[in-house]
This record gives sequence, C-alpha cells and structure tokens, in this order.
Amino acid sequence: MLNLNKLLKPTSIAVVGASIRPFRAGSIVMNNLLQGGFHGAIMPVTPRYKSVCGVLAYSDIDDLPLTPDLAIVCTNAKHNKHIFQKLAYKGVGAVIVISADMYQNFESEQTLDQECLAIAHQANMRILGSNSLGMILPWLNLNASLSPVTASKGSIAFISQSAAVCTTILDWANDKNIGFSAFISLGNAIDIDYAELLDTLSVDSKTSAILLYVDSIKDARSFMSAARSASRNRRILVLKSGRSYAGQQAVLAHTRGEQTLDIIYDSAIKRSGMLRVNNTHELFAALETLTHSVPLRGERLAIVTNGGGPAIMAVDALIDRGGKLAQLTDQTLEKLTALLPTSWSHSNPIDLVGDADAQRYVDTITCLFDSDEIDAILIMHSPSAISHPTQTANAVIDAINNHKKSKQFNILTNWSGEETAKEARNLFTQAGIPTYRTPEGAVGAYMHLVEYRRNQKQLMETPLSVELRKPTQLAQAKQWIAQQVEQQHTYFDSHHITALMHNYSINVLPTWLAADPSEAVHISENLGYPVTVKVRSPDIKHKSEIQGVMLNLRNATEVSNAAQAILDRAKLAYPSALIQGLTIQSMVSHAGSQELRIKIDSDPVFGPVIKLGQGGSEWDETHDASVALLPLNMALARYLIIRAMRVGKLRLEQLPNPIDTVALCRLLVRLSQMVIDCPEIISLDLHPLLAAGDEFTVIDARLELQAKDGAARQRLAIKPYPVEHEQTLRLKNSESCLLRPILPEDEDQLAQFITQVSREDLYKRFFSDVGKFNHEALANLTQIDYDREMAFVATQYDSNGQEFIIGVARVVADPHNYDAEFSILVRSDLKGIGLGRILLEKLINYSRSKGSHRMVGMTMPSNKGMIGLSRKLNFHTTIHFEDNLVDMLLELQQGHS
Repeated sequence: MLNLNKLLKPTSIAVVGASIRPFRAGSIVMNNLLQGGFHGAIMPVTPRYKSVCGVLAYSDIDDLPLTPDLAIVCTNAKHNKHIFQKLAYKGVGAVIVISADMYQNFESEQTLDQECLAIAHQANMRILGSNSLGMILPWLNLNASLSPVTASKGSIAFISQSAAVCTTILDWANDKNIGFSAFISLGNAIDIDYAELLDTLSVDSKTSAILLYVDSIKDARSFMSAARSASRNRRILVLKSGRSYAGQQAVLAHTRGEQTLDIIYDSAIKRSGMLRVNNTHELFAALETLTHSVPLRGERLAIVTNGGGPAIMAVDALIDRGGKLAQLTDQTLEKLTALLPTSWSHSNPIDLVGDADAQRYVDTITCLFDSDEIDAILIMHSPSAISHPTQTANAVIDAINNHKKSKQFNILTNWSGEETAKEARNLFTQAGIPTYRTPEGAVGAYMHLVEYRRNQKQLMETPLSVELRKPTQLAQAKQWIAQQVEQQHTYFDSHHITALMHNYSINVLPTWLAADPSEAVHISENLGYPVTVKVRSPDIKHKSEIQGVMLNLRNATEVSNAAQAILDRAKLAYPSALIQGLTIQSMVSHAGSQELRIKIDSDPVFGPVIKLGQGGSEWDETHDASVALLPLNMALARYLIIRAMRVGKLRLEQLPNPIDTVALCRLLVRLSQMVIDCPEIISLDLHPLLAAGDEFTVIDARLELQAKDGAARQRLAIKPYPVEHEQTLRLKNSESCLLRPILPEDEDQLAQFITQVSREDLYKRFFSDVGKFNHEALANLTQIDYDREMAFVATQYDSNGQEFIIGVARVVADPHNYDAEFSILVRSDLKGIGLGRILLEKLINYSRSKGSHRMVGMTMPSNKGMIGLSRKLNFHTTIHFEDNLVDMLLELQQGHS
C-alpha cells in the first residue's frame, strides 16, 4: 500500500492494549474514540478485560473478526515487536505507535523502532510514530489520540513533532473557535514524515492551510520537494524550534537529529515558499491573519488611528521588519482633508485626532477603499471618552461589509485596552476580521502576510540566464579536482586554487609562497612594494587571531622582521600545527572597494549552502551571514543579496564605484555551479573578497576537498539542473534538435511555443479550453522540482542564434515513485517528423532509470496519433467512451505486475 488512506480514512480501528484503568494510554484512546463519534468499527484488544468502555474486547489480534484499517498500539515498547508481527500477519494497513521508548534495543543490535519498521515494510504497513500523541480527524469524527481536548471541524491541518505543542495549539484554537481538517502528531516519524503528509494534505479538499511544528528534518530532499509542491497549493506556516545554540542542543537530545544552523532552516523555509514564525504567539497571530485574509496584492500599508503614539509604535515596528508605508496621493490627501478636522496628520499614518467618533472612522476608511495607492489598512483605536470602542467597532465592521471594494484590501485592526476593548475584539473575530491587542502585534501579523507574499514571489520568479562556464573549462576544473583527490590533497589556500577559480571567471589575487623570511624578501623585491605577508598553515583557520597577517610592508627590513615574527607567533600559539611557510601578495588598495565574505559549507541536513556577509575578523556566521541553499540562479542570488541587506548582514557602502549587485549575483551563481560541478568541494571560504563595481577579487581563500561517494548529487536538498539528460538528436526531416530538461529561464520561450499549438491540440493536452497562460501558470510549468517532476523540451535555433521550443514532454511521479504520469505536446505544424516518438521514448527511458514502476497517461479517443504511438511503444490502452477518455499504461520494471 503506497498511500495513506488506511491511516487518514480508516473504516475500522483496533486499539491494542486497551484498558479500563484511568490515565492509561489504552483507556484514554478508547474514551476519545467513543466520545468523538467515529462511525466505523472500534475493536479493543486486551487479554485482561471482557470489555472496555462497554465495547466487547478481543484477547488477541488473531481473534479480531475483521482486519482493521488502523491499529493504535498503546502497549509497553518491549511488547511491540511481537505485536507488529501479528498486525503484519493480519494484514493491517496502518499503525499508530504511542510508546515513547522505542529507541531502545532489547534482543538485538537494532532499536525497537528499526525492528518494527522492517516488519512494517515487509507487510506494506504504514507507521505513525513512535512516541506519537496520535491524530484527530474532525471531519471523520475521529479522535485517535491521547489529547485531553479534541478539535472542531475546520480547514487547517496541523502536523507536529512535539506532543506538548499539539495540546497547546489545540487548547488555544478551541478558545478562538478555530477548527482543523487534521491534527497529527508525528512523534519520532520512523516512517510517515512531513513530506508524505504535505503531499496528501495539500490536495485535500477540506484543507486550506497547513501548520508545521518542526524540531528537525531527517530527509531534506523529500521535505523540500514536498514543501515546494505543497506551498503552490496551500498556505503553509512553520514554527521551527532550536533558534539558539542551547535550543539546538535540546533539539538534538529530543529528536536525535543532525545539528544545523537555524539560519539554514530559515533559508530552506523561505526557499520552499512557506512562512516561518518564531514562537507560538506569532503562530497564533499568523494563523488568525492568514485564516481571514485574502492574498496580499501589494505591500503598501495605510494606518488609521485616533492616537499618535500607538501609530508611531506601529510605524517603528513596520520599518524594523522591512515593511512599507503607503504614500498617499495629493488627490487622496485632499479628500481626507475635506472629511477630517484641520489638525489631522495630513500624512500616513492618518491620525484622526483623539476626539474621533465612529463616523470619522467610517468616512476615512471609505475614502481609502476608493483609492488605488493602498494594499492593506491597519485600523487602530485607543481608549477614548468620545469614541466608544464597541460602537466604533460595529460601525467599522458595517463599513467594511457594505463597501464593494473592501475585499480587495487586507484589513487588520488593533483595539487597544483590556476590559474596555475585549467586546470589540470579539466582534471583529466573529466578523472574520483579524484583530490584535497591541500595535506591534498587528504589524507583526501584517508582516507575516508580506513575508509570505515575498516567499511565494521568490518561488515563482523567472531568473535571468548567466553564462557559467564552457565545456572545456568544466573539463579542466574536474581534471584539477581529480588530480588533487588522487594525490590525497585536502586543504588548499589562495595560491593553489587560482586555476580552479579561473575556469569559473573568478579573479584571485596572485600569491607567491615563501619558505622563510629571506625567500619572502626575495619575492617582495621582485613583486615591488608594498606587500602583504601571511602565515601559511592548514591548521590555523583564523590568521588574524595570532597577527598572522601583516599589511603594507614597504621594504626588505619590514618584510624580514614581519615574516620572522609571524612564524614565531604561529609556532608559539599552535605548537602542533603544520606551518608550511608564508604567502606573499602585492598590497591591494582598499580605497574605493568594499570587503565581503562568501563561504560555502556542507550542512549535514541540507547539503551545500552559501553564506554571504560583510568581511571582518570577528565574523560569526550565525549572526553576520545570510544563507541560501544551492543551487542558485540569478533570481535566487538576488533574493539572497536583498535579504542580507534587509537584515543588515550586508551594508552596501557609498563608494565612487559601488558594488554592482547584478555582477555579485553572477559571482554567486558561478560559485554555486562550481560546487554542483565538483561535488568533492566540502567548503570554500573567500575572505576577504574585494568588490568594486562589477570587479571582484579574492584576496584570501581556503578550500577543502573530500573524495565523493556514489550519491554526490543526492547531497543537495534541492535537485540541480540535470545536465546529464541533454542530448542532440536528428529528426525525420534531417534537422537536428537539442533535447534537454526545461529551465526556469524558458518561460518566454514556452509562452511563444504555446501560441504555435492549435486550440484543438491544447484541448487534447489540458482537457479544457485554455486561454493565454499567465506568469504563475508558466512558472508552474518551467520551475519544476527535477526530483519528482521532469520536463524535457526539444529546441532548435533560428537564424539569429536564438533558441526556440518545438516540443515539450513532461512526467510527474507520485511521492513513492510508483506511477509516473506523462504528457506530450508538439508544435502543431511539426507533426510527422518523429518528434512525438523521440519525446515519449525519452520519458520512458528516464522513468525506467529513475525506478518508476509504471507510466500512465490520458488522452481523448480523437487523438489517434497519440493512441497509435503509445501502442507502438507497448502501452496498454483502455478506451472509456462514456467519459471520452483513453487510459495508457506501460509497465516499466521487468517482473512487475
């Protein structure tokens, strides 16, 4: 069984270890199941009692009158291996394991978790847990959990590694009358993890948003793949714990996962198009905002207030978090001046003055609804003797409901005060309008909408192309890497890596090696003064700590003295370090340039990541760097730079020749490509990197290599462009075409291609009339995952050397890589030249090599060309005349049926 239907849509449940003793897991689960009103069979299994909660009990799993879809195991861990064997023999589809101590091993070297998982895999039985609180599925009236409170029906799915967080969220949601479509505790997630649940819930009709509580991620690629796919369909919020070092250590103890910097998790969440919140308070606020809000159309916020002080606090919070105040036009200002007293602020925030009554609020927000320079409105109210909070709230709610354009805006409210404002806030909640107690809380909630929009925009942005390296340069780079690995060289400094960097158009300041002070003087005399002298040692990572770098040396005496002093300090500070001598460089003028640092590391969870920040000897990557997962393209590199600037990690200086950010993007993309091309690169530290305009010079660098294993590309959390699938083929008309994976940069080409496909052919491909494809639709077709989805384009070149698309083939595998659904589209005027067969054979070979079991597709009975081609390639076709559909199926793996 490859889906989660037996878990998420059970018709019968067995409770193994059911009990009548209060506070026992088997008792709590039974009571919750019965009180929830589940309509299927509930079968307690226990040899101790004849019945549990009035339900006839069965002494053994073998005695069950029918095979349950789901078993909830509430027994002590030491019994669970035997129980799993019986459940597997019985043919149970899914198991929830409550036991918390399954990480122990009793009779073998494997833990109980590992032993039970092996039994389950053999029987195609799925596991939720161990150490799971269970799950609640309100739409099925199913409470299969240990939770002391249940969940009401709603449209939010919640998935958590922590049982305690589950009950906290549930208690708060019940107080706010927020319901759930699913409430699932992963526990140790030995089998079912975030990825599968995201895949399932993102297409669930009852689910509109998904909340995740994350301690740690085990399989980064499957998580990223599922998250990127799901976030295109549903709003996803993530509460990630372990932001501090101490918190990370607590996570390791709790989940036994790998240690990863919080900034890397943060980057991964943004890259997936999800929204991160930092604490439960923010989660509650974001949940309330996203539950009631339409998608934000822009970031221009107008603030309406009856108190200047709270509005200033709101503005400060907005600017601190990178938000934007709307600039009101003269026309809108004139309209407001006609409505408001002369003492109003005449700017945004719109201060209605302390004596503002309900009508003044209504007139103002009505005026804003009629303007075009605003995307969102924050309506604030401070306690006032003139304006009663409840009456004003009612008037504002009526004004919002009665204005035909109000739904185009995101509206948030902040009614300050406790007892006096509580009723007003309840009215807003009942009306579906987000409301907050403080100005900062309201702005924080608004910024969740902004950040979510930015992450989604990043997910959909079309990058520019950039020339990375020529085939000869790639071959030279790989040859250099291979030679170093073969000679078992591991660490390299600037002097050694110049040749490698040159292949990626990265400039490294020439460096000379000196064994002792006299050789340093000789080299300096030939170079010309001034020079820089540095210690050379693979064991001293931070040269500045021991004054291992001496700058601006102007004569032989200074060089000799500095060189000897550096060597003496190095030997004293690091007596066991390997001192390889000195490096000599010409002194580079820093005037007119800015110092940066770029570092690439291999994270144990997410693989290679790139870190960008200011230079400096006190660099702490946790606080001083912004991070992005590889691979990068121009759009993603630009977001990394913008994010670094927004949070102060990168401060572009006012220079005569300021940094060209487009050129910096190109440099970041080339570095990304180098790491993808050369998986032996474990780390690369460019520091300092001098930047002036579009010129970047590496002054100092440190490279670490390691022989690659067989799964080099698997180390990336996001699968890179698979260049190995490129090939040139000849068509029946003797013309050649390039067959390659699609790129995000192909968006314009794809749009042009679609215009050259007939309306009839498009209907056969998409099963409906399709108009012009917008950017979002084209982005979904071109910005693919490469892991579970693949699209190949056949291209040619016109007389101007411009590439154009003549055919597209696409295959999407299910999360388990069992079925791979394919589709093909050829330019309508190019049929009959063998392109369709080339594209379909490409998909078959790709899917077979990927390990997919079957290729499946659908077309219409009128598409005789596609039906005939599929039969020639051994597809089994089934015509459904009543549905006007033809199913096509090809078994890919020998011996599979």
